[in-house]
Amino acid sequence: MDRDIEEQDPLAVDPVDRDGRQMGDAGGDDDGNRKVGCCERFHRSISKWMLPEELHEQYRERANCCPPPIFIILISIGELAVFIYYAVWKPQKQWVTLGEGIWNSPLTYKSDRREEAWRFVSYMFVHAGVEHILGNLVMQLLLGIPLELVHKGFEVGMVYMAGVLAGSLASSIFDPHSALVGASGGVYALIGGYFMNAVVNFREMIPLLGVFRIGVIVIIVGTDVGFALYRRFLTHDVGLKVSFVAHIGGGVAGMTIGYVFFSAYNQKLLKDPRFWLCIVGYVVFLLFAVLFNFFLSPA
Repeated sequence: MDRDIEEQDPLAVDPVDRDGRQMGDAGGDDDGNRKVGCCERFHRSISKWMLPEELHEQYRERANCCPPPIFIILISIGELAVFIYYAVWKPQKQWVTLGEGIWNSPLTYKSDRREEAWRFVSYMFVHAGVEHILGNLVMQLLLGIPLELVHKGFEVGMVYMAGVLAGSLASSIFDPHSALVGASGGVYALIGGYFMNAVVNFREMIPLLGVFRIGVIVIIVGTDVGFALYRRFLTHDVGLKVSFVAHIGGGVAGMTIGYVFFSAYNQKLLKDPRFWLCIVGYVVFLLFAVLFNFFLSPA
């Protein structure tokens, strides 16, 4: 017995895990029994909803909140601030559904003022009422924050702004006599990118969550587009008609550019031919839309 003890390496220690806990056969809880903190549970949920199953562990190893999802939060604060400005400080008959104040805003996109190029982007800050602003804020925060935690602010910001610009340009082509307010172009770009990622990677994601994701998106988008079509064609309110085409333009931008960004987790986009194909297609669309507005627009 004494000889056995002497032959043991006095410097040998049990291996430790990445948290510094010993992993010996006796003593210490194994990874399955250790207590999981709130932050780790949160990131586990994010990985299940946002990534294929084979990337869950890779995401959790790298997961952190630095930088925080600052883009989507700042955009939401800006949109809410502009809404409060027009609802409270500008004269309105009612603030539940804003009227003349937003139509005369220098931020609203209007076909007869399209030479003021900033309106093709700034319209996202103006909303037509409480229902409009709440719907967009809830959707972009619920979807945008998890996306930004996984893909970071640059990717989410690029997709969001691509949807905003695609929405206004599509509206100027296919519904040229209508005004445009709201962040639906950006919101639908996030939805479109997430939807395509869920569909293409359906087999690699948890099946039940995949069915639930796709079903919820179809219900939300169908309901929202239905209301937009109703407001555009079936209501007879006096004033400018609000275009619904931004929803479609933003969604298409999301299903192309957004899909490439959101499906390329921890990959170099510059080496992905899908990235360049989408970029070239988007640039061609931008050039066509600009030329259309200069030379062919009936507005």
